[in-house]
Amino acid sequence: MQQLRAPKQLGAARARPARPAPPRGPLRVRAAAAVESSPTSATQDAASFTSHVVGEEAKYVLQTYARPADVVFVRGEGAKLYDAGGKEYLDMAAGIAVNALGHGDARWYEALSRQAGILSHTSNLFHTVPQVELAKRLVEKSFADKVFFCNSGTEANEAAIKFARKYARVHAGIDPYDPHATAPHEIVSFTNCFHGRTMGALALTYKEQYKSPFLPVMPGHVLAEYNNLESAAAAIKKGSTAAVFVEPVQGEGGCTPSQVAFLSGLRSLCDEAGALLVFDEVQCGLGRTGKLWGYENYGVEPDVMSLAKPLAGGLPIGAVLLKQAVADVMKPGDHGSTFAGNPLVCATATAVVDVISDPAFLASVEAKGERLRAGLRAATAGNPHVLEVRGVGLLVGVQLDVMAGKVVEAARAEGLLIITAGKGDVVRLVPPLVISDEEIDHCCRVLAGVLARLDSL
Repeated sequence: MQQLRAPKQLGAARARPARPAPPRGPLRVRAAAAVESSPTSATQDAASFTSHVVGEEAKYVLQTYARPADVVFVRGEGAKLYDAGGKEYLDMAAGIAVNALGHGDARWYEALSRQAGILSHTSNLFHTVPQVELAKRLVEKSFADKVFFCNSGTEANEAAIKFARKYARVHAGIDPYDPHATAPHEIVSFTNCFHGRTMGALALTYKEQYKSPFLPVMPGHVLAEYNNLESAAAAIKKGSTAAVFVEPVQGEGGCTPSQVAFLSGLRSLCDEAGALLVFDEVQCGLGRTGKLWGYENYGVEPDVMSLAKPLAGGLPIGAVLLKQAVADVMKPGDHGSTFAGNPLVCATATAVVDVISDPAFLASVEAKGERLRAGLRAATAGNPHVLEVRGVGLLVGVQLDVMAGKVVEAARAEGLLIITAGKGDVVRLVPPLVISDEEIDHCCRVLAGVLARLDSL
């Protein structure tokens, strides 16, 4: 098989901590120079390399993503990414709110490489130290008493659905393993929510275009209006509702924070109905809002909480945090995963949690979020297409009166990576939590400039 090599970078990397050289096997796409060349020939070589990679991707990878055809990223550093031609991009997407510590963080790399040389995987048939250490961190720093590990956000929400339904069956006084017995089973979620793309989580997710090609989805779902307590009260029913799923701050739905009265009201409604309150913090959890957990902004604790995106700083992981009353209904064999909670991922995730949970780090995220929102409001003041700048911490949305796709493309051309949310009319900014003030200011200038010429894009 042809070995893919990125052409020589036009921009030299800044000094960084020394690391062992990774193995360079025949399948590795490398950022090392393929040839020594002039800037002109290097640019041509980069274009050829990019075209080749994009062509190979189309040939061998299932086409479920609409990726730009002119960019192949080959390395990252902090809040910056670099393509095959050496062009620098300010990464305000962070792998969709995943790379909380940025790219190539020395602490993350050290934890990963150290554990990789010791033990990477055993399955959940055996005890391992890193899984216990990570679980202890998460429990001691949250409302929870127990943790279940999985591999992604959608898996975490699937697990939470199962836990809620078994909890409802046990508390209804039936044999949970009797297929003929009935109990409360409905799951309530809200408009503009996103909980995942697997069949259970997909049933809870708002956008119909995600669901319609795969109907029928899981039955027993009830939809209510987000931030509307009256609508929620009509949907949550004693004897019918097993759980209520809600994001304290919606991410894909439009970077929209919950109202305090809404979440506190949901807590009361769930208590009255005997239903579990489940917070989906896959995107807003673990420091993204300036608090360790999104729910800390509201003073409302859930019974169950799903986590994923930033937890291992780029490695696949998901987790469900739950109170003891929920944990008590689950027995060996009720749920499981082959890869979940393996030593390699858990050791790396522990390092991420240790960095982010530091009070000074969280305070810096809160300050950066305020700077970003204030900077965007000032830079876009008077722009008729900007309806609102909103969010919490470094989960920020710019609501437009038009679709934002052309804004994303124009910003990328200027070296700024942004993504959309909502109906496609929200610019979503979820940068690495280690982004600098100077980088935030640069983002505001570039994005404001793009928005100023929106009518001509």
